Amino acid sequence: MSDGLSVIIKQEGPIPLAVNLACGPGELLALVGPSGSGKSTILRTIAGLYQPRDGRIISNGNIWFDAKAGINLPPHRRSVGLVFQSYALFPHMTALANVKAALGHRPAKERVERARALLRLVHLEGLEERRPSALSGGQQQRVAVARALARDPDVLLLDEPFSAVDRRTRRRLHNELRELRKAVSVPIILVTHDLDEAADLADVLYVLDQGEILQSGRPSEVLSAPATERVREALDLNPGGI
Repeated sequence: MSDGLSVIIKQEGPIPLAVNLACGPGELLALVGPSGSGKSTILRTIAGLYQPRDGRIISNGNIWFDAKAGINLPPHRRSVGLVFQSYALFPHMTALANVKAALGHRPAKERVERARALLRLVHLEGLEERRPSALSGGQQQRVAVARALARDPDVLLLDEPFSAVDRRTRRRLHNELRELRKAVSVPIILVTHDLDEAADLADVLYVLDQGEILQSGRPSEVLSAPATERVREALDLNPGGI
């Protein structure tokens, strides 16, 4: 596809990978599967933090990785926003400073106002001067999202971003992610262990096991009709569905 993200990753080892996926602008794709199935490795590969032996990654027509052509752009040259499970915020910096730190590509005079605008986008106005230790888990997650968006990314990657918060906060963050998708029309790839979360948020669900895509489709279709017993096991479903 010329718009959006196209990912082909192949290798037999050391981490087996057999991945072919596409995610369009404004689309949310969820990767699910057991621990060690390669979900986070796929995100790291897209971000340029891991180099597979073969494959091709194209974003909006720009080649980020092409093993055969010898192209492998470093992370700072890939327009990616990445949110980790641990948020990875700078503990000594305020929420505003954490976001501003990702705005080095913008003129200095624009950075503070842009950082404030992004914090407003994730509903953190009034908390700009708080350090991470003075923020709740959900608020820290919002800062991490704002910082990821500060890079003006072509792709947003979310690696288990809601796993460290309670269920009530998680539901609120799900609603905010839906709002965010309307404001920022970029491909979003979400890694999650939570099938309810995947069904609630994703347009397309990809089921992985041992680095291989076993099935993909609308979440309701995949979860109600696993194609094989291996898919059912990868989803940890009881016979008859969820």
